[in-house]
Amino acid sequence: MGNSMGNTVNNGFNLYFHPEITPSPLEEPTFDPLEGFDSGRKKRVMIATEEEMRSAKIPLEDRDYCAHLLLKFRDCRKANWPFAAKCHHEKHEYLDCQYDDFVIRMKEYERERRLRVKAAA
Repeated sequence: MGNSMGNTVNNGFNLYFHPEITPSPLEEPTFDPLEGFDSGRKKRVMIATEEEMRSAKIPLEDRDYCAHLLLKFRDCRKANWPFAAKCHHEKHEYLDCQYDDFVIRMKEYERERRLRVKAAA
């Protein structure tokens, strides 16, 4: 079975039984985001504008830091439609961005959780 259900069940368990140390996805971070970073952090910026995303009818759940790559991927598919396989490079860039965004969010979650455990001890 591996890790297929491990994190989901464990996170729900910890959120219910230990809410003081488990960050909820609905909460803002409780610690300073620059704490522990001597030279600061790189600020993430949105490249695609709200108007571009609205005109392209991008769904709300896809309006993230990778939206500009999704726009490029959709444009490529539209330009090469019967041969959409020609857009594999744009698709790969978009999926890589989505994965990197997921990793950043999970690192932020784990950082918040560890700082809460350290503060509770």
